[in-house]
Amino acid sequence: MEISIKPIVTEKATKLSESLNRYTFRVSPNATKPEIKALVEELYGVKVTKINTMIVRAKRKQRWTKGGLIKGATATWKKALVSVADGQTIDFFSNI
Repeated sequence: MEISIKPIVTEKATKLSESLNRYTFRVSPNATKPEIKALVEELYGVKVTKINTMIVRAKRKQRWTKGGLIKGATATWKKALVSVADGQTIDFFSNI
């Protein structure tokens, strides 16, 4: 099964990576911790020491338009916090 992984670059995620050496990724909802670990080690060439995953639930949204009230929701997605071994870093901007 193919899983996708995308780095999350926000102020909070950057602060985590600088202080605790933990990197944040948006992963496929059906990805398991061993699959995420193998993919991160393969893509970035680092040793992963710990992985925490969480399901980010959908948020309800609504807005008023000329046609009336439109209701919907954002998608549910999975977040992975990946801890890397001491002395190793992941540079997301090296291949831009």
